[in-house]
Amino acid sequence: MVNLTINGHKVSVPEDTTILEAARQNGIQIPTLCYHPRLNPLGHCRMCVVEVAGVEKPVASCETPALEGMEVFTDTPAIREVRRGMLELMIAAHPVNGCYTCDRSGNCEFQNFVYEQGITGTDLSTDTYCFPVVQDNPFIARDYEKCILCGRCVQVCREVQGRAVLDLVHNGFSTKAAPVLNGEEVSAKEAGCVFCGQCVQVCPVGALVEKNRRYQDREWEMKKVKSVCPYCGVGCNLDLYVKDNKIVKVMGREHPEVNQGWLCVKGRFGYDYLHHDGRLTTPLIREGEKGKGIFREATWEEALQVVADNLARIKDTYDPEALAVITSAKCTNEENYLIQKFARAVIGTNNVDHCARL
Repeated sequence: MVNLTINGHKVSVPEDTTILEAARQNGIQIPTLCYHPRLNPLGHCRMCVVEVAGVEKPVASCETPALEGMEVFTDTPAIREVRRGMLELMIAAHPVNGCYTCDRSGNCEFQNFVYEQGITGTDLSTDTYCFPVVQDNPFIARDYEKCILCGRCVQVCREVQGRAVLDLVHNGFSTKAAPVLNGEEVSAKEAGCVFCGQCVQVCPVGALVEKNRRYQDREWEMKKVKSVCPYCGVGCNLDLYVKDNKIVKVMGREHPEVNQGWLCVKGRFGYDYLHHDGRLTTPLIREGEKGKGIFREATWEEALQVVADNLARIKDTYDPEALAVITSAKCTNEENYLIQKFARAVIGTNNVDHCARL
């Protein structure tokens, strides 16, 4: 263990703990924008700077290890001035009036810090770059003017998804986090993006937003509902954001044993079928001959009884081997175990297949 003092409070933390982690583990909050707990520290935004006794300049707490006997001060007048200056630099290249129509308004980490500091503008003179909103893919809209260059999207693409699609390109106020191929800015598809949306998950501002939800809701209008992804048996935990009884967006929910907050393209964006006009919402039973009959709505009890009666009829008329069961890779292991046991122990057939080829 390492013993140090933070704002006059003695704390003990394991070795290889950063100052930021040590502070948060002991209920001391330090603001961050580029830091994400499941990514390696970058030290880009400098919002997390702190003073350390005996060190001339402020240090980035997210990447500075806590050492034995260290004295740390997280909220001195000098540190507050540094943080305010960093926010003003970001505002200089950030369209503050864009907050009025930003989908992340009310749930924006950058906006929250600007509000806490009481910053209404900046006297910094900057060049103005007008970046159009890029919508070159079906799922994600990229608004470069709202980007604060924190680097989270670049980092998560490399460290979590293993794609390295995004990178910081160009220089000065024209810098942006864009899809690249061989050092050149290209479309997301050309760069090899799999549209997992991890970049949307970690973006602290409104620079990366789900395309279908733009201008459809405000953050405070949505109800968050805990759920589990229906697409496969992994069981990724997710949060459904619902407005007017319709899902507006999906975000990964922290679950260390399953998905650690990450999702695939299907789990994050594949929910439009829920509200599709052609979706079946009740069981149907065919009346009449195959190919000529009609389907009528039925209750689950009635539909299951029809299935049970026909399984029993075929088994008695022919043989259990006349029946087969196909399970699904989208079910859990437990569900697949039960259906194969049903096939063997109840029906009496070993004709069991699995659709993992899907």
